[in-house]
Amino acid sequence: MSLQRRRQTTSAWLVLCVVVFTVGAGFGAQAELAPGKFYEIVGGKVDARTYNGFRRYHGSCNHCHGPDGMGSTFASALVDRLPDLEVFRRNVRDGVRSGASVMKGFADDPNVAPYIDDIYAYLQARADGALGRGRPERLEN
Repeated sequence: MSLQRRRQTTSAWLVLCVVVFTVGAGFGAQAELAPGKFYEIVGGKVDARTYNGFRRYHGSCNHCHGPDGMGSTFASALVDRLPDLEVFRRNVRDGVRSGASVMKGFADDPNVAPYIDDIYAYLQARADGALGRGRPERLEN
């Protein structure tokens, strides 16, 4: 094989390797959370926190606030006007009174209190329109 032919073959392989590794690195890269966002969605799949928030929400909150945070005759929709995180934490921990409507506090509930931020991440993704209704698929670790 001539020297020129060998250089062309080597150059072609080098270019191919660079392309393969660059594309591969892009697929394996972890997406960063947008500022102020508590959820991560990649390819329609959610991170562990958001998935756990979905589970916790539907275990304790959907009875009043409706499936997927859409509201019901008992309580308002949470995806229409999601408060900021600190207000949300306080409302969930301490409860809320609004006229004749009362939501009990969940500060002592071991199925809710430790997971308030996870529930918020799920509701934030729903409120932003980044996550549709129904059980989301979970990102693999």
